[in-house]
Amino acid sequence: MTFYQELQLSSAGSKNLIRRTTDKEEKKRHIFIYNIKVYLVVAFCFAVVTAFSLLFGSANSIAGVVVLLALLVLRQADFGIRTSHGLICIGFIFGVLIAGPRVSNMLAPGYAFFANCAFIMILMVLGCHNVIMSNHSTFVLSYLLLKGYDVSGADYEKRVWGLLLGMVICMAVFYKNQRLRPYRRSFLDLFREFHFHSARNWWYIRMTLTVSTALLIMNLLGLPRAMWAGIACMSVCLPFSGDMEPRAKTRGLYNILGCTVFAALYFLLPESLHPYLGILGGIGVGYSAGYAWQTVFNTFGALYIASGAFGLIGAIALRIGTNVGAAVYTMLLDQILNRLFGREMKGEKALQ
Repeated sequence: MTFYQELQLSSAGSKNLIRRTTDKEEKKRHIFIYNIKVYLVVAFCFAVVTAFSLLFGSANSIAGVVVLLALLVLRQADFGIRTSHGLICIGFIFGVLIAGPRVSNMLAPGYAFFANCAFIMILMVLGCHNVIMSNHSTFVLSYLLLKGYDVSGADYEKRVWGLLLGMVICMAVFYKNQRLRPYRRSFLDLFREFHFHSARNWWYIRMTLTVSTALLIMNLLGLPRAMWAGIACMSVCLPFSGDMEPRAKTRGLYNILGCTVFAALYFLLPESLHPYLGILGGIGVGYSAGYAWQTVFNTFGALYIASGAFGLIGAIALRIGTNVGAAVYTMLLDQILNRLFGREMKGEKALQ
């Protein structure tokens, strides 16, 4: 395996390669490349977000995060349809990301609920036909991030231009990397193959209702950081109901652990180093091969930003409350929906 090929491996892939290697010199080489990859990814992420902040204003750094997430996924993932038709999906997805969060935030909670349902369902249908790619975790997450860090006026105009630029870049990278995919399905097949009795499409519905109702509840209660609840629901609402309980437990427990570790570092480190806690979290995510530790390190950046608005104790209480509450809520709503509609989607039944 070449140096470049090793750089393309996921954290889990790199760790498996290191674990399987018996030759000491080869193992050292793999460990070295793995470390290089982690810091290259962090540097690339930092550079992209910084560039977006410089070009489109600091209020639109989140647009840089969204483009970065899409770029990292689309360089390897596909939509289960012809590559040229996948470009249409990317265009519509970015259209939703440009208009959806702004429209939703302009509406009263009740109307916003229906808008969120429509926009999230569109993202699911367009982006998740090839379920194994887990594209929903990028596109729905991006929708929630843009909704949570909304802007208006001149900043929104800059955001539109930033996302359009990101769309073009993502299209170019996607086509270059995916152009040889042998799919025969077309863009219209995404809609022709939509059936309420399909396990995949029932998951679309559960995901849409779970995230949208969580946002509605947070808004009606007047609680801040509604996007945290939406992201937690999205993370726990897996295609098969039988897989959700362990994910919900992991989401809750490791968010608590992440908050504990962040609080310890917050008090131990001098205040001048606090801004670097988010970068430390990014490095930690890079070294994490599993969902549990990714959850721990993902708390760092979110808590640092929130601590400026709510204080450390308030941010931690809000983070734990939204994540634990959303995980429990997702499990309960899943059971209600499955019983209400006579559905029982277990892991042994194939998506179709």
